[in-house]
Amino acid sequence: MPHLWLPGAERHPLSDTAPTDTQYDPRVIWHITWDKNATAAKPADLVAFDKLVQYFTGGGKAVAPHLLWDPFTGRTAQFYPANSRSKSVVDLAGGTRTNRTGKVCLQVETLFFPYCRVNGKSYATVRDTPAKGLDKILAWARSWGVPDAWPMGAPTWKVNRSEHIWETEGGHYGHGQTPENTHTDPGPMPKWPTSTSTTPKPGPPAFPGRSAFGPGKSNASILLLGQQLVRKGCGKHYRVGPSRDWGEADRLNVVDFQHAQKWTGSDADGYPGPETWRRLFA
Repeated sequence: MPHLWLPGAERHPLSDTAPTDTQYDPRVIWHITWDKNATAAKPADLVAFDKLVQYFTGGGKAVAPHLLWDPFTGRTAQFYPANSRSKSVVDLAGGTRTNRTGKVCLQVETLFFPYCRVNGKSYATVRDTPAKGLDKILAWARSWGVPDAWPMGAPTWKVNRSEHIWETEGGHYGHGQTPENTHTDPGPMPKWPTSTSTTPKPGPPAFPGRSAFGPGKSNASILLLGQQLVRKGCGKHYRVGPSRDWGEADRLNVVDFQHAQKWTGSDADGYPGPETWRRLFA
């Protein structure tokens, strides 16, 4: 099993752990601490690592990430285990559970702000830093099945957000690319070091159980089911589109998919079982 704690990271565990929505693909969300405002004409000294550790274990617990990473020294501190959600993005009630989306949803706060000054030199973006220790973080993410890709494109200061991509593709995301959020960080990131090993492609999301589907049910699995039905060409019964709420359109679309598998009778009742789910996400 992959390590719950990044090997070599300082551990500052916070007690309020909570599970993630594991039916989604694993991912990493990248941030910068942006704890000062500086300019090219007026750079400012980088804030001390220990000050941020003190913040995330004290008054900033409500926005704590999994990792705090110093790209100038490679020092890391971890606040939540990999299988828990952390709290560094906006997560509105009733919407996409942004802090929880994925087998893992690792969040990394990079100790950085634009035009920070370190040893007399100013750095405009994270891409300009030495990025020490990045290889270890990426190796840890890969061990949890996170692919090296940026599904919405490598971050820039100009961001785009797609809830559909967020819910259907694992990989690396910027804070500014996360649904329900308005920040623009982390800005340009370093190019990923080449992996020295092959990471298996993540398998299909785990089947949530038959009880997740049917009249009166409302959950993320129903939305995921509907989105996959549309991708498979079996979404004609939706008038608006898939949602978290089970409806007759969901059942009829599942029936169409089951008929396409040459199933009949009780095998094509419109309620997904393990084999329907497996084939739908194959």
